[in-house]
Amino acid sequence: MRSDVPASDDQAVRQLIRFYLLDHETAPGKAIDVGLLGLNLLFVAVFIVETYPVGARFRPLLWSLEVGIALVFAVEYVLRIYGAESRVAEFFDGYTMVDLLAILPTLAVLLFPVSLGALNIGFLRVVRVIRVLRFYRFTRDAEFFFGTVSDNTLRAIKLLLTILVLLLASAGLFYSAESGANPGVETFGDAFYYTVVTLSTVGFGDVVPVTRVGRWVTVGSILAAIIVIPRQASKILKEWTSREKVNVRCPNCGLAYHDPDASHCKACGHVIYQEADSRE
Repeated sequence: MRSDVPASDDQAVRQLIRFYLLDHETAPGKAIDVGLLGLNLLFVAVFIVETYPVGARFRPLLWSLEVGIALVFAVEYVLRIYGAESRVAEFFDGYTMVDLLAILPTLAVLLFPVSLGALNIGFLRVVRVIRVLRFYRFTRDAEFFFGTVSDNTLRAIKLLLTILVLLLASAGLFYSAESGANPGVETFGDAFYYTVVTLSTVGFGDVVPVTRVGRWVTVGSILAAIIVIPRQASKILKEWTSREKVNVRCPNCGLAYHDPDASHCKACGHVIYQEADSRE
């Protein structure tokens, strides 16, 4: 009997953790959501600020801030794994893996100390850009922050977020590849300017990649913009164009969403039955 008590207590704790990490209605759940979003914004802002020539006395402060936020995210990561119904499924979940990749560079430096100057070189500098992908967790479902949004609104938010993440990630990768070798890319702002001008197909030509990696980052960014953004936009357009459709499924072929006055399936011609008002 005694062995059952710890197991039940453990299960109750896991359910409580899972509830508050997923909850969007109670005051603690909303506070966790807003707090994590604010830390995400600050986490990305620290990376951007570090690319500018800030005073030497401020760099340890920025590093301490980054470490503090990374530790909070590490605790969140562990709690998500611990409280999940299936820990294996949660570990391999795309959002969870992005969470780990976002904090991995900072945690690696804590475990294997290097100088602050080494934080902005090679692998560490590139991987730290991934932290912008954490924002996708906040669009996982239609219920977040202070209520529920429509599916169409959620798709619009995802489209805007996709554009923002694409610009920030591309700019961060381009900065990582070109800074130090390209006189036109001294800060993250320079890289962001180049990315916006390039992906908008304006191409002023005042900033061009000089490294092979920078050229490939540019190619990858353009291909991603061509593939990802139209795909997200098509979902919104499909939602708008189907507003007048009625969600009736054909019993023969399974096609859903027909015209309000349709009596037959437009795909197979089978009779479909739906309520209609002759006065309209």
